[in-house]
Amino acid sequence: MTITAQQRADFERDGFLVIPDFVSPATRRTLIDRATELVDAFDPDAEGSASIFSTHDQTQTSDDYFLASGDRVSFFFEEEAFDDGGKLRQPKAQSINKIGHAMHDLDPVFEPFSHSAALGEVARGIGMVDPLVLQSMYIFKQPNIGGEVVCHTDHTFLWTEPVSATGFWFALEDATTDNGCMYAVPGGHHLPPRKRFARAAAGGTTMELLDPDEYPMDDLVALDVPAGTLIVLHGLLPHLSGPNRSPRSRHAYTLHAIEAGAAYAPDNWLQREPGLPLRGFEPSVA
Repeated sequence: MTITAQQRADFERDGFLVIPDFVSPATRRTLIDRATELVDAFDPDAEGSASIFSTHDQTQTSDDYFLASGDRVSFFFEEEAFDDGGKLRQPKAQSINKIGHAMHDLDPVFEPFSHSAALGEVARGIGMVDPLVLQSMYIFKQPNIGGEVVCHTDHTFLWTEPVSATGFWFALEDATTDNGCMYAVPGGHHLPPRKRFARAAAGGTTMELLDPDEYPMDDLVALDVPAGTLIVLHGLLPHLSGPNRSPRSRHAYTLHAIEAGAAYAPDNWLQREPGLPLRGFEPSVA
């Protein structure tokens, strides 16, 4: 997968790059089937967890289960998955928001895809020097209850000096304005970071306000893309996704990589045990 000079220029101008047909239909089917297997095998009662993923309620992303997920394969429910009595409104398979955050290293199906030479070519093609894969998420965006992801930048959550967090977002199903596609602010990566999410000294997490200015939401563009598309995201690019109120899911797989030479903040929420060091991509095939 060779990135052209024009694609590199587009990425530097806009802060994102859309690459159609990156993931083949067969590979998409393999990843979707594997995610289904993982959810089927997940027993929240056995794990003692009903962790909910939310970008609205910070306390719901500060529990021990979430903070320990940086080097595990963990499961998080949609905000609207449970009724007032704490019971699932619909089957488990239609209630999970995402799986994260170390599938790229721990799962035998997601691992080779996540570290592929083709993806390494993309990373280096947009300017990364020595990329290491830090985080992975399988996002379901469930029909009818798929949660909104508010406007944010990846650097806010994966802070390095200098900025190096880069997102690789793979549409495994069509992502449309009806089922919660992404939106981005072209050129917004030239703006300073607004917030920083980190572990709090007393436990849990904190969201530090760095700049009170709002992102220019009037400049948002919809990244409405067909299945198989890869979207590359600069760490400072403001982006979001709307809720899914349609009857169709919007499965996606996403990775975040950082530069090996960048300083990873010791109070970043995502931490890994020393026995699971970060890895890069497979060497390119000549």
